[in-house]
Amino acid sequence: MENIIKKLFLSVSLLTLVFSITSCERDMTSLNEDPKHPNILKSGNLLASGQYENFYNIYTGSVNSNNFRFFIQQWTETIYTDETNYNLVTRNQPRTYFTAMYVRVLNSFHQAQKNLPAEQTVDEENSDIDVYNNKWAILELSSIFVWENIVDTYGDVPYSEALQVETNKSPKYDDAKTIYLDLLKRIDVAIAKIKVGKSSYGTYDLVYKGDMSKWLKLANSLKLRLAINLADADAATSKAAAESAIASGVFTSNTDSYILVFDGGTFTNPLFDDLVASGRNDFVPSDILVNRMNTTSDPRRAFYFTPLDDGTYKGGIYGVKNSFSKYSHVNPTYTKANAPANLLSYSEVLFLQAEAASRGYNAGGTATGLFSDAIKASMRENGVAETDITTYVAANPLNTANWKQSIGNEAWVALWNNPFGAWNFVRRLDTPVLPTPAGSLVGGVPVRMPYSDREYDVNKTNVTAAANNIGGDKATTKLFWDKF
Repeated sequence: MENIIKKLFLSVSLLTLVFSITSCERDMTSLNEDPKHPNILKSGNLLASGQYENFYNIYTGSVNSNNFRFFIQQWTETIYTDETNYNLVTRNQPRTYFTAMYVRVLNSFHQAQKNLPAEQTVDEENSDIDVYNNKWAILELSSIFVWENIVDTYGDVPYSEALQVETNKSPKYDDAKTIYLDLLKRIDVAIAKIKVGKSSYGTYDLVYKGDMSKWLKLANSLKLRLAINLADADAATSKAAAESAIASGVFTSNTDSYILVFDGGTFTNPLFDDLVASGRNDFVPSDILVNRMNTTSDPRRAFYFTPLDDGTYKGGIYGVKNSFSKYSHVNPTYTKANAPANLLSYSEVLFLQAEAASRGYNAGGTATGLFSDAIKASMRENGVAETDITTYVAANPLNTANWKQSIGNEAWVALWNNPFGAWNFVRRLDTPVLPTPAGSLVGGVPVRMPYSDREYDVNKTNVTAAANNIGGDKATTKLFWDKF
């Protein structure tokens, strides 16, 4: 993997040059003639660089990148309080995240798909159409995963005219639901192309190492996530897509989860960068999360947090300054340089299935059983003893009369280290009800990220139309699927 990681520097630097400086007119032919540079970036390199950037940017806790961990109030701050009170202007997270996801992530996968056909004519392995289709499906599913994240972060976004910087520097913003429906179609196309048992990218695939059975399960699990988000906006489409995904085969164990393990050398886990390498003690777990887990005597506390000297767990008060030494800290297991990042877990998929069953869908099991299995998967993922799992599950069954509250609360706790996934549950199920901090600068708790301020400079007509279409470019404007 180390050799592949080193090659990624070329991919990342060239992509940044080609795609971020879109106003510069230049003749690229001379680059192609330069023997010191490749004529075409290999799609495998682009896949790997895109995967790394995708996981890093979604997973990071850096206040310079995104605010997911504060949107769900699982972390709080010690030195300053801007992010816990939703100041999205000073550090300009909306711009930073928008640029990162389009330029460093989506463009990697997009360019890889453009380069792949040329490789088919020069690479003997790619002459096998099944291998070629498997590679295409990996790139397509990687892109769709990112598109879901972008839509569920901003709402209406550039889609049909995006990634065309050479010909269109002012892409229109597409309707978010229209994008959702197209993503579901694209997933089905990718699923149809997958040939389990045939090779693909091998070690260039940093997540599944080219295992197409894993990619097939990811495709269906991602389809399930999209389907459940649609439940209150388009019940018929939601039910059909969810049942199709589950029947086709979603995750069945923790080993299926969409996880990237950082190498710990060239590329390190972002929480290591945020909490260790920075040399700063800026963040602690919040009282909102820790108090909830204390109330239920949740055995995951010992795996999520560090205890105080008396063996108890205490979270910092959300939205105000806190003394780092007086509160529990993020467990060092999560802050190692080579710690994994999990963007779609088996536990999340089981919670989605439990929700599907609660909504009356054919979900492959009962709501009660799937709910318990989801909690068990989360605890096993974190190393909790089976006796402790049994005790907790027995004490915290699904409340079928108020399943939104049960699933919302437990998914929020289980996805403590996947803040974006947790944010989806919080917004869709309105549970837990997160308090508006006294110093909130947006008039509430954010349910979306405002658009990049730079878009108002370079794409004003289209971003203004999008803002009007969604009901205003505010952090408190709900997404189309967030009905309640």
